[in-house]
Amino acid sequence: MPVNNTTDQNLNPPTALLLLENGDMFWGNGFGAKKQAIGELCFNTSPTGYQEILTDPSYAKQIINFTFPHIGIVGVNENDQESLACFASGCVFSSEINSPSNWRAKQSLTDWLTINDVPCITNVDTRYITKTLSEKGALKAAIVNFGNDNINLNDIKKKIDEWKGLENLDLAKEVSTTSPYSFNDADWNHKENKYNKFISNNETILIVCIDYGAKKNIFRSLISRNLDLVVLPAQTSFEKIISYNPKGIFLSNGPGDPFATSKYAVPVIQELIKIGIPIFGICLGHQILSLSFGAKTKKMYQGHRGANHPVKNLESHKVEITCQNHGFEVLRESLPCELIETHISLFDNTNEGIKHNSLPVFSVQYHPEASPGPHDSQYLFDQFYKNIKQYAKKN
Repeated sequence: MPVNNTTDQNLNPPTALLLLENGDMFWGNGFGAKKQAIGELCFNTSPTGYQEILTDPSYAKQIINFTFPHIGIVGVNENDQESLACFASGCVFSSEINSPSNWRAKQSLTDWLTINDVPCITNVDTRYITKTLSEKGALKAAIVNFGNDNINLNDIKKKIDEWKGLENLDLAKEVSTTSPYSFNDADWNHKENKYNKFISNNETILIVCIDYGAKKNIFRSLISRNLDLVVLPAQTSFEKIISYNPKGIFLSNGPGDPFATSKYAVPVIQELIKIGIPIFGICLGHQILSLSFGAKTKKMYQGHRGANHPVKNLESHKVEITCQNHGFEVLRESLPCELIETHISLFDNTNEGIKHNSLPVFSVQYHPEASPGPHDSQYLFDQFYKNIKQYAKKN
């Protein structure tokens, strides 16, 4: 069995292990929760925003290998939380985490990970791990922070083999809110925000956000357009959604296999499409919307995760640098004639966006709200707002 130890061969006895399904073992130092977790190992190339990444519900059942070597240097704080908890199953860092050096820090990343019950490993070769995933695709893995305790390798291997992976796994309903709520936290610069050009007489328009694993910055981006938000659980019925008399529907990001949501999400969205209400989907929301029109999705070889992914807008011919986090894709050859492909990835030419040829319905595979990441794609929230305004005037 291959053993690829650590970035420092003079380490004290290891206290953590990362074991891949292909047999590769990485011994290092453990921190965070003293436990073991099974998940899909993936890598993220973002140099900033580790707290936002770790609290993105789309990372449920995944172990994140960070390619940036200095994770933890700015600590953590309440403003950088994208949800109420850390959803990643575990994380892998190259270097030791030092004391945070940032005026916004309220806590060290080490303490925060312990409180959030997330096992982690450091002092391993993250570049080697990234290269392995690039060449061999997504791999199941176990991360174990065992401290001074003994571990049973055969038992861990068995658990990896027994876990079936993310395909056909419905995680959206597990991370979604369990009850409706209103979201009122504005953008940090809300009082001076540039989107006031859309607002007249301080009017607000109510929309429904279906939560498949939403990030807070999506909601802040919508609030900045002076929209009132009601956030509903992933399994909410069509009748319940319409009872709020919304003027727009937002479909959020989220984890797991989009096809696994077909029984409850797709029929509801198909009914919403029929009434002509504006719909905007992001990431998992994009995939579910595409499935609602008869398109197909599939598991990607390694997925897209990072804040530097170039996407081409096929209508404006501009290139956007985008934030991405997905392991499934919409098959562009399966798109029906009523859907127009609007965006493609310049990394691998996969589909990154669609719109309906006559209805105010569109979606993108990436994360225009960023957090972390560039703000090149905020115009999509502007377009959604304009669609909502036009619909509200008629209804």
